[in-house]
Amino acid sequence: MRYIVIGAGAVGGSIGGRLAQAGHDVVLVARGAHRDALREHGLRLVTPDGTRTHALPVVGGPDEIELRPDDVLLLAVKTQDSVAALDAWSLRAVGDSTAGESLPLICAQNGVEGERLALRRFRRVYGMCVWLPSSLVEPGVVAAPCTPYTGILNLGRYPAGADDTLRRIAADLEKSTLLAPVVPDVMRWKYAKLLANLANAAEAVAGPLVSPEARVLVDRARAEGTAVLDAAGIAYADEAEQEELRADRVDVVPLPGAPRGGGSSWQSLSRGTGSIESDYLNGEIVLLGRLHGVPTPVNETLQRLADSFADGHRPAGSMTLAEVAALLDAAG
Repeated sequence: MRYIVIGAGAVGGSIGGRLAQAGHDVVLVARGAHRDALREHGLRLVTPDGTRTHALPVVGGPDEIELRPDDVLLLAVKTQDSVAALDAWSLRAVGDSTAGESLPLICAQNGVEGERLALRRFRRVYGMCVWLPSSLVEPGVVAAPCTPYTGILNLGRYPAGADDTLRRIAADLEKSTLLAPVVPDVMRWKYAKLLANLANAAEAVAGPLVSPEARVLVDRARAEGTAVLDAAGIAYADEAEQEELRADRVDVVPLPGAPRGGGSSWQSLSRGTGSIESDYLNGEIVLLGRLHGVPTPVNETLQRLADSFADGHRPAGSMTLAEVAALLDAAG
């Protein structure tokens, strides 16, 4: 199998680098300064067991590579960038077929919308619940600070089930310092991760959520989320299951020269990308709340705040937690 990592940023770069380190065939897909740095200097992956540079093939898009029948597409772009990526890759020829008709595509993304978008264009779609703290430190440099495993990647066919292809992929990941349990209900795990990601917007606009006041804010967002999922009849893994899976397997340690910043939304604002994934995190809860008649004022406010920060290119963490809390209180 050859792994084509579409979106070789923090998560994609970590997975791609670990696969390459274990001897697997990997192609990185990136753009802009990051693509240029990867081509010129290779992927520098900083982990607790050292820093390694991987000289890997790098392309800017599907028109720069000839696809093969044994390729696996790993989609690691943010959900708001999914449609453009899926449209571009699904129509590429693979022999007498197309990628959408014949190649497996894995959605290594936060949120739960990526798989639905992919299934419109790809026959063989797999979900991946990503527990992999990582950062794009600078163009060409990715830091993955967890040990003994770099991350935990629950895998399953979408919408449910598993198959031999998935088990082969999981085996490759397991040989690459990545714990990859194959589960029959991957979306149950992804909905649990969605609840955890509801704090991302608050962290992005107000900085680290370490105080008791921050904990109250996070709890309010997640309480809305669980109420909405319960009303919609959507199953999600509980806290005990998640703790049992992660226990002593993904401990974050400081990395010299690669300080740990915030999560994915915080990183988007820090890089000034002009977009953020809150529409598919807090916005997913807002959507489900509207469909099922459950008020979601906290998540609506957080979604709107994050979107306004991204659109206005406001710096990450430039609002105080008190200001955020006041807006949430005013919302109801």
